[in-house]
Amino acid sequence: MNGNGGTRAGTGPGLDRDGCFVREGALSRVPAPFAPVVADLSARLTDHFGPDRLHSSYLYGSIPRGTAVPGVSDLDALLALRDEPTDADRAAARTVEEGLNAAHGQIDGAGLLLFGVDRLLSEAERHDLGWFVACLCTPLSGPDLAVRLPRYRPTSLLARETNGDLFVSLPDLRDRAAAATTEAERIRLTRGVARRLVRTGFTLVMPRWGGWTSDLDQSAKVFGHYYPAHAEQMRAAARAARTPAAYPELLDELLAVLAPWLADEYLAVHGAKAPRPQPR
Repeated sequence: MNGNGGTRAGTGPGLDRDGCFVREGALSRVPAPFAPVVADLSARLTDHFGPDRLHSSYLYGSIPRGTAVPGVSDLDALLALRDEPTDADRAAARTVEEGLNAAHGQIDGAGLLLFGVDRLLSEAERHDLGWFVACLCTPLSGPDLAVRLPRYRPTSLLARETNGDLFVSLPDLRDRAAAATTEAERIRLTRGVARRLVRTGFTLVMPRWGGWTSDLDQSAKVFGHYYPAHAEQMRAAARAARTPAAYPELLDELLAVLAPWLADEYLAVHGAKAPRPQPR
């Protein structure tokens, strides 16, 4: 550990001896209560996406990390399709999500991300979606795209390309907060905004800390070592990311105070995320 509560670059948690990311999840870590959900997901993907559409599938989040809590955690999966998703693909994904939600009370919702293989392997996405697949996703079926991607280190380039677009998203997030009229809408938005701010705050300092964590509390703690004036706000965001219903007024505060400061600081430290080509 260094004097700022971090680690020397290249020796931090989540990295191997060469200073590269270690893939954080594994099917062997899936907690027993969630094993039937994962098995059901695999079966439903086979039913709704044939081999002509689905190249490979992946889990990410707390379930493959082994930290999922029944009734609290959601099921997150990424589907790599052989070409760009179609309306039919998106409809099939919604059917899979709805079926999993109805069948398994141990998950607090299922979410499927859909991308074409070419996009996931593209140069434009090399340090965003490519890194996500290679480092944060656990293979579930099909050929693993990670073997076609580089090894990654916690660099400023990675920080920029993963979270250097908060300033672009802020107006939309504020509009969505203003338009949210029900408690359920506010809770969902609070959870999403809080998670994004904690992860953005962590990647802001990730290259200096020299390591990786997906744990929200640890992320907020690491951030706080480098920005003590904003440490309590980030800790509050981490709490709200886990239990958003307990903090009904925090959404507006986060969007008014922490988010704009964080967006400006991110631009100053790492720069703006490069524009992405629009999928055809």
